[in-house]
Amino acid sequence: MKRNSLYAAMVVLIMTACGNSNQQLGTAENDTEQQQPQLIFPLGSKASPEKFVGTAYVNELVPKSDSTAYAIGDVVFEPGARNNWHTHQVRQIMLVTEGKGWYQERGKAAVPLKKGDVYIIPAGVEHWHGATKDSRFVHIVITDYQGDDCVIWGGQVTDEEYNSL
Repeated sequence: MKRNSLYAAMVVLIMTACGNSNQQLGTAENDTEQQQPQLIFPLGSKASPEKFVGTAYVNELVPKSDSTAYAIGDVVFEPGARNNWHTHQVRQIMLVTEGKGWYQERGKAAVPLKKGDVYIIPAGVEHWHGATKDSRFVHIVITDYQGDDCVIWGGQVTDEEYNSL
């Protein structure tokens, strides 16, 4: 029961904070053309090209520890970026805080996502998520753990798969 209350409290806090950021992503060149929306959290480390296609950043907000069975991360996908096919041993909760993106399970149609969407990814389901071609996509993920590993990485989402959306 405590875990469900914790998730509910985190969802309320994060979604309330969506419009109250003091961190901004963008370059001077981008800023002159159009103002980039502000990020809620600082930009994280550049994501591994072995696990992502395109440019993405991962900020580990709450790392898994001996006292928790979950981790919380903030992921920023630049337009066209996506992670590889992967599965989680236990469910993952995705909270979209900015932009437009995709979520797709293997063998199913892709689901469009936008700011304010909450999506629960079941355990053991092979899937990917990432930005649309024309929008940055930012989400917070709450990932449950079972043992030390939470993600089993697969192959890249090919350009052909992505461009067919």
